[in-house]
Amino acid sequence: MAMAKILEQRSYIVPGKLKITEHFFEVPVDHSKPDGPQLRLFGRSCEKNEKPVEPAKDEPKQTPWRICLYSLLYDSRAELESQSCTYKVVRGYQLFFPDQRGTGMSSTITTATLAKQGSPADQAAYIKHFRADSIVKDMEAIRKVFTKDYPENKKKWSALGQSFGGFCIVNYLSRFPEGLQEVFLTGGLPPLVKQPDAVYERLFRRMADRSHAYYQKFPEDVQRMKDIAGHLTKEEVKTNTGGIVSVSRLRQFGFILGFHGSFDVIHGILLQMTNDLSMFGFLTRPTIQNFDNLGPFETHVLYALVHEPCYLSGAASNWSAERTIHKFPEFGACTADSADPILFTSEMIFKSMFNDFAELRPLYETMDIIQHISDWPDLYDEAQLAKNEVPAYAAVYLNDLYVDYEYSSETARKIKGCKTFVRSDLYHEALGSKSAEVVEQLFKLRDDVLD
Repeated sequence: MAMAKILEQRSYIVPGKLKITEHFFEVPVDHSKPDGPQLRLFGRSCEKNEKPVEPAKDEPKQTPWRICLYSLLYDSRAELESQSCTYKVVRGYQLFFPDQRGTGMSSTITTATLAKQGSPADQAAYIKHFRADSIVKDMEAIRKVFTKDYPENKKKWSALGQSFGGFCIVNYLSRFPEGLQEVFLTGGLPPLVKQPDAVYERLFRRMADRSHAYYQKFPEDVQRMKDIAGHLTKEEVKTNTGGIVSVSRLRQFGFILGFHGSFDVIHGILLQMTNDLSMFGFLTRPTIQNFDNLGPFETHVLYALVHEPCYLSGAASNWSAERTIHKFPEFGACTADSADPILFTSEMIFKSMFNDFAELRPLYETMDIIQHISDWPDLYDEAQLAKNEVPAYAAVYLNDLYVDYEYSSETARKIKGCKTFVRSDLYHEALGSKSAEVVEQLFKLRDDVLD
């Protein structure tokens, strides 16, 4: 594979003694066609900005690299502004935080930018190049250009994968293990499946349990949800970006139920909504803003388009979540007069979203084509994983809402030499909210020996 082409690099210093460098690259849309259409990729790197007492010798600085891959909702700038970034840097690495293709400033996918590809069929064909396999090829091309002047024994880089970033790292282990020195996975061991139905079935069960746990903490919110649903059924309410506040979208507040502190956040919003209805008979603009703040799909359409395809190998999704929810009648309660509580939904893609979210509306036909594509290539090579020689360390969360614990454990067993630690008190985004604990445990796995 060819090296990425560097277009621009500029550096600056930030508090915390960090040197930040902004990188722009050019890579092919399709790496099998290097002379075809190109993408412009962006990423930020950081390292300690140190001023030695004595001037450094006139030798090239070749600090080892670590790539950090996150979810498709991730913004590289946010991580660089967090304290967890500084914590990781002190271990002697240059960290690289890419905006993965189609996100951030890396040829970002929006309704308007996707329209430049042509018809819905052309758009769907283009989106096929935005899964983990293409992302990993981008990263390997960038690794090669970063380390082109390094000696052979320093060309490999370390990799950290959180959530979908972990899915990418397991693809990396499958396809380009020669580029990896070691890997760290947090809430990111993917299910090695061919199609997402079984993944969704487990997620619906967890969402039912999580919804009931929420209502156990806030029993008054059972009625609040029904009162709000009754209002949304009678009155058309629009978001500040032109979306529709439907009952389905209300239930999607469950998208954050797998995060630390999420119960209190959702309770505060429901309290705010019912207070508006009680005082004014309608929802105020600040209250409605919560729907845009917590629903990522107005600004991250790629997430909606490739969420189900990120599980596919040689099969079509055929609107998996839309079909699977009907296997769980408890999710049928969604009106003011329902006898049962209205359960929350989560990381699921429904047809209604392509009406409720203004940015998704023009993409329904494109999405329907994507949902019926069946020739997706395999993402993981289980034979290669079984003979893996790259040291791998994984944080696995027993109560991870989004990445099933049993699937994660099964995948860990299929990666030769993968060491895990399991916690029941940490949730999916613990790398961000409990970063010191997670990083310390991962490095204990790396540095300690068996006794």
